[in-house]
Amino acid sequence: MSIEEKGSISIHTENIFPIIKKFLYSDNEIFLRELVSNAVDAVQKIKRLAALGQYNGELGNPLVEVAVDEAEKTITISDNGLGMTAEEIKKYINQVAFSGASEFVEKFKDAKDANEIIGKFGLGFYSAFMVADLVEIQTLSYQEGAEPAKWVCDGSTEFEISAGNRTSRGTTIILHVNAESEEFLSKHKLEEILDKYGKFLPVPIKFGTKTVQEPDGEDEEGKAKTKSVEVDNIINTTNPIWTKAPADLSDQDYLDFYKQLYPFSEDPLFWIHLNVDYPFNLTGVLYFPKVKNDFDMQRNKIKLFSRQVFITDEVKDIVPEFLMLLHGVIDSPDIPLNVSRSFLQADSNVKKINSYITKKVADKLSELFNKDRKAYEEKWSDIGLFVKYGMVSEDKFNDKAKDFALLTNTKNEHFTLEEYKEKVKDVQTDKNGQVIYIYSNDPAKQDSFIQSANKLDYDVLLMNSAIDNHFVQHLEQKLEKTALKRVDSSVASKLIDKDENVESVLTEDQSKQVAAIFDKAINKPGYTVEIVGLNPEELPVTVTMDEFMRRMKDMAQMGGGMGFYGSMPDSYKVAINGNHKLIGKILKAENTEEQGLLAKQAVDLALLAQGMLTGAELTAFVSRSVELI
Repeated sequence: MSIEEKGSISIHTENIFPIIKKFLYSDNEIFLRELVSNAVDAVQKIKRLAALGQYNGELGNPLVEVAVDEAEKTITISDNGLGMTAEEIKKYINQVAFSGASEFVEKFKDAKDANEIIGKFGLGFYSAFMVADLVEIQTLSYQEGAEPAKWVCDGSTEFEISAGNRTSRGTTIILHVNAESEEFLSKHKLEEILDKYGKFLPVPIKFGTKTVQEPDGEDEEGKAKTKSVEVDNIINTTNPIWTKAPADLSDQDYLDFYKQLYPFSEDPLFWIHLNVDYPFNLTGVLYFPKVKNDFDMQRNKIKLFSRQVFITDEVKDIVPEFLMLLHGVIDSPDIPLNVSRSFLQADSNVKKINSYITKKVADKLSELFNKDRKAYEEKWSDIGLFVKYGMVSEDKFNDKAKDFALLTNTKNEHFTLEEYKEKVKDVQTDKNGQVIYIYSNDPAKQDSFIQSANKLDYDVLLMNSAIDNHFVQHLEQKLEKTALKRVDSSVASKLIDKDENVESVLTEDQSKQVAAIFDKAINKPGYTVEIVGLNPEELPVTVTMDEFMRRMKDMAQMGGGMGFYGSMPDSYKVAINGNHKLIGKILKAENTEEQGLLAKQAVDLALLAQGMLTGAELTAFVSRSVELI
């Protein structure tokens, strides 16, 4: 090229570069993603032209190379792709892909979302100016007879095109890094960014060299020798498993890929391979991990890609909320590389992907349940959280899940919703025809209550996961004529009102006397004493909180907006079993002091059984117990 050409990128672009530098600064590492992605595209395009017979030259090995020179303060991204002519530089580089810079400046003068700006206005290449104060392009087009071209811009609106020095097909971009961005001259920093965004790019990415040991014959004693050899450091896997057909993959392939993504995690329970090309394109693999109690540590483990380029691990608009604890990858070319939060929320393809993933997960769980129920039951303690969360939050998922959701009782037996209703309806139906499901959220603490319920042939469900507070209410809404009560919300014989009262042996006067003795012994606000006729084998005193009141307070603690209930003091019922022999002993005690002592001891025992006896009251109880012994 004999003639140099100078010009201005656009007569209205005076404010574009300051905006790029100022407002995109916090996201400045994406410059490398943009430039490497462009290079990969150029390599893939020349391969496509060759496949179509439109390019007959030597392809060579596809490669993108990234290099850094700390002394010269440059970062270089080079490819052996299509290359460009001088005319193409003018078309693709100089004419920034938007209608008017004045509109851009006005609309995004307060912008904070770098992806939105770059994506909307085709500014991928211009992200180079986030870190460089001078950018140079050296390029040679694949077209026959093409001459090498050079483009230089110093971050103002002025550019210069002249003859280039590239001798082979492709493009080299040289960034002269500015003083504020010298952190990117660190090899470690660049490798970190390449690993984050380019780990699975479809074209090999070379970043420097590495030393490996290769065989080097044998020594005098016949032992194998090795030698150190410098080889290209290729930082990516070009064919990750989500790009392959499930039929070509073994279980070990899926487990190895999981370890590659999450090196320190336990093996997953199972996985789902996503592969759909209509009405949108989507591939990926989602894994069900073994769920730990710290849910926040588990979230944001799904990585979103576009054509194997990493975009983000904040996928809450693409993946249904209840599946945010899943791990894995999703890749969709229908989601642009420079995707903004507002795009994800509004795009119709994203909504379809969300629905598709919900359906795929439901189908997979149904398949596992029907294929091997025993294995499914063994995984239920991990799977259950996803299933219950999904049923509570998504009606469509609930409709499918009700057939494979399980209820587990304190004997570790599992039942579908239909099976459980059949199991308990004969024994646990109240006088109004309502089936009562009894549950425990802390079987160790509530053991005495569970045993009392079991003596009446009542079955007790285990509801002790993080989601079960909501799941209990969900079941009540979805199941006909069914209510749930926690096992310690009343004495066992009162949990299900069957209109079968056991008469108390106490007279009315004796009942009043016993109530007064216990009121005095408790002497605390919020406790209401009632005398009830129970089996003599039941405990003499039981302390319970009403199911409705306890539920409201639980919801208030979880932020359920029950402010009124959350501020109310705790209130408990103290049920005195009038038919227990201890109550008769209290009435026959020699004096009021002994009556009070026995009553106080009985109440403290009931509180101790509920884990409600602490501090000074527990110390006093221990001392009193020693004296009584």
